[in-house]
Amino acid sequence: MRTLIASIETEYRRYKALAEGAINQVADPALAEAAGTDNSIATIVWHISGNLKSRFTDFVTSDGEKPWRDRDSEFLARHVTRAELLATWEEGWRVLLAVLADLADADLQRTVTIRARSLTVAEALHRSLAHASYHVGQIVYVAKALRGADWQSLSIPPGQSARYNPASAVERAPRTIR
Repeated sequence: MRTLIASIETEYRRYKALAEGAINQVADPALAEAAGTDNSIATIVWHISGNLKSRFTDFVTSDGEKPWRDRDSEFLARHVTRAELLATWEEGWRVLLAVLADLADADLQRTVTIRARSLTVAEALHRSLAHASYHVGQIVYVAKALRGADWQSLSIPPGQSARYNPASAVERAPRTIR
């Protein structure tokens, strides 16, 4: 059975798409701009990809912090093409999604190791999902700052909640008395 794993995978894919929606709004030269923060979109992409590759390569058989990972280099300023950025982005997600495809809910109680600390698969997945969503939020923030007034909302635009909230329409509908 894959009910919980499928739910976790859906959330990962949702955050991946959210970041891609933000990245798509940024011009190529601006991908390396930090927009008032320390990290550009390129820097954050390198970090997320490095983290996912490290954590999910040999997921249940080796420590999630691989000796080949150079985490500090992920935070170096870099100027890259959109193609390079997207290729690096996809590398990390490909490793993660391949692991998720092979997991079942029964695997959630198995043990994995990250930085010499034992975690259940469930704990490791939740930790990783929280980490990815945190950095996706940064990507969205930087992209929004770079776009300014030209930003296209990736969720419910300000002032339009009622339009997007089906419960609001139901609450306003006249009640039928029987």
